[in-house]
Amino acid sequence: MKTSAQSLNRATLARQLLLRREQLDVEDAVRRVVALQAQEPASPYVALWNRLEDFDPAGLDGALAGRRTVKATLMRLTLHAVHAEDYRPFREAMEPTLRGSRLGDPRFRSSGLGPDEAADLVGDLLGYADRPRTTAELGRRLEERLGAPMEPAAQRMLRQYAPLWHAPTGGAWSFETRPSYVASGARPVLAGPDAADGGLRILIRRYLEGFGPASVADMAQFTLVQRARVRAAVQALGDGLERLEGPDGTELYDVPGAPRPAGDTPAPPRLMAMWDSVLLAYADRGRLIPPAYRKHVTRVNGDVLPTLLVDGHVAGVWRPAVGGIEAAAFHPLPDDTWQALDAEARALVSFLAPRDPRAYGRYGHWWTKGIPAAETRLLGGC
Repeated sequence: MKTSAQSLNRATLARQLLLRREQLDVEDAVRRVVALQAQEPASPYVALWNRLEDFDPAGLDGALAGRRTVKATLMRLTLHAVHAEDYRPFREAMEPTLRGSRLGDPRFRSSGLGPDEAADLVGDLLGYADRPRTTAELGRRLEERLGAPMEPAAQRMLRQYAPLWHAPTGGAWSFETRPSYVASGARPVLAGPDAADGGLRILIRRYLEGFGPASVADMAQFTLVQRARVRAAVQALGDGLERLEGPDGTELYDVPGAPRPAGDTPAPPRLMAMWDSVLLAYADRGRLIPPAYRKHVTRVNGDVLPTLLVDGHVAGVWRPAVGGIEAAAFHPLPDDTWQALDAEARALVSFLAPRDPRAYGRYGHWWTKGIPAAETRLLGGC
């Protein structure tokens, strides 16, 4: 079966709860969308605001505090918020990537520690982090174990490898700039290919449920797992997956019965979170980001700006401003689209106001350096 680019776009929007806001609790929503990019503390909240009817941020506060939703280094070696029950298989799937990239990093290898010594240190840190521990506390623990200080960069590599969850520290969005860590409650198996391969099969299927149909290259991009491992996982899933043909002839995979709305299904405008997962889930970012706009959205250091989503595709960027939301469109938009974006902006201003009206404020330098806007409007004002 051949599918069109527009149909793929609508499949993503449907599975990511972006065709309409849904009535779901936080944990069910997080599980439905698979993972929320979370290196910027506000982003999981803005992401769920875009997806849930009457979203109360206190629900995510409680899920994080109760460790029903957890924040950890996972796919693409970045921070994600995932359902606690998904953490173990996802972490096992990522074990070879995390081990190679973190313990194999020159900043860790310069410590002179080998894999066995690293394993001993990780085991000790997990026992020590039976309650939330700061970076400084973990550093002192490592110094006690080693009998000498460990370079901060080497410590960071070890922390990112270890199965630690980020513990909420307060602040507007549950996490402040200085992190705190706690041992994961669902301890993954950190050695052996069987656990890694089994976890990857679970992760691939969950990815397709939330982002499919997709190619092997897409799955590898989302996870940062070698394509050979992804292909092996797809082959192991066998008849449990459907095969489709993409618009350019690429072989795509999907889970049977997953939503695939018609390509002309209406898609409402959205003000997407910074680093929203839908913008990072595919090798071909054109599913949602027109190629001409990609460099405007993903900056040279990897920052992915908050975007305007219009008819399912990125049409510009936004930021909080005095008096509302500043929206910069990359191409002219019709008046009715601006009206719909203004309604979204009013709701977003009300959502941000009690916690952090200037969310993402520290990224304003990208606007100072220039956003190539065809039109800029202040939306959501009184």
